Amino acid sequence: MKKILLTAVVMLASVASYAQQAVGTFTLQPKIGMNVASLTKSDGADPRIGLAAGVEAEYQATDIFSISAGLIYSMQGNKYEVKSVTATQKLDYINIPILANVYVVKGLAVKLGIQPAFNVSDKVKFSGGGSSLENEDLGAESFDFSIPVGLSYEYSNVVFDARYNFGVTNIADGGDSKNSVFQFTLGYKFAL
Repeated sequence: MKKILLTAVVMLASVASYAQQAVGTFTLQPKIGMNVASLTKSDGADPRIGLAAGVEAEYQATDIFSISAGLIYSMQGNKYEVKSVTATQKLDYINIPILANVYVVKGLAVKLGIQPAFNVSDKVKFSGGGSSLENEDLGAESFDFSIPVGLSYEYSNVVFDARYNFGVTNIADGGDSKNSVFQFTLGYKFAL
């Protein structure tokens, strides 16, 4: 019994030191990275590789728990090929991730939250045979909603973040495709 209590005390004491930032600290984190995005129900389509860039603010509520919110420009969509013509569906959003962060070891956080997003670009680009054509406004919904799940690791204020954004809403009225995005970013935290 004493060994179990001692083990529990050591574990709780070590959990208290996991967060990188002090309790009550606000930080701002500019970040840049890439998306590997696709759409569900798009058989035979390839992912669209695109930019993810923006800023996140974080409040360290306790030693192991923080809350963050951000604004991220996110290039999403997919690519498919039909008879030597490549079509790239470009769905670009301003994402607003709101996340709960739990630090499981020093610098390593598990993240879960919600992410409303607003469509800022809806295009399809056709290319092949030496020419290209781009069409705009293909009927994508102006609002999107996702559930982001991920991990981040912070070392000396440099943060590597990996997330999967699980789309909940359909991208177009009358369709059943949703966004499916793996996002990898690198950022730097500044204390405010």
